[in-house]
Amino acid sequence: MITYLNNSDSLIIVLHEIYGINKHIRKVCEYYSLAGFDVICPNLLNTNKIFEYSDEENAYQYFMKNVGFDLAYKKVENILLQFRHQYKRIFILGYSIGATVAWLCNDGDIRCDGIIGYYGSRIRDYSNINSKYETLLIFPDNEKSFNVDDLICNLNEKSNVNAYKFCGRHGFCDTYSANFDAKSYKEADRLVSNFINRVIKK
Repeated sequence: MITYLNNSDSLIIVLHEIYGINKHIRKVCEYYSLAGFDVICPNLLNTNKIFEYSDEENAYQYFMKNVGFDLAYKKVENILLQFRHQYKRIFILGYSIGATVAWLCNDGDIRCDGIIGYYGSRIRDYSNINSKYETLLIFPDNEKSFNVDDLICNLNEKSNVNAYKFCGRHGFCDTYSANFDAKSYKEADRLVSNFINRVIKK
């Protein structure tokens, strides 16, 4: 787990992808720390190994066989239980499998104040969950494994959920990814900033 503390009253829990706490995730944590938030990023893989993007299949198989969504969710739930009383607001921000784990927190008993998910494709397997908390979901318009428009339509019918798609492929907000799209990244980042500010002001 990596931690950045600024004596803030707002905490952001960052949830990584199947690759582990890599350069992209560290950059995200630093970005929100520089913005004044306290930041925690748990290691969901329970290993110090960081998978390369070229090793996507092995990374996915490792996560599914050795961790899985239920165990990853329990780890995040324990962090919420530990830190809930210390912060006025807690946001959960996840990427890919991390976004799906963040989405699962809508079904938990420990309150958070905002959920943000980037390209959580497996959210489609848990689309029966109704959102308890303010939730922002960001998808690429190009996903080979499912119909993005159908999922977004389903999610936007739920209370507290706003789902959007941007031009690009899975990983378009990761500057280290071959799928990085600068224009879509800036648009999505602006949307996330507005979402966080709106929740803080409520």
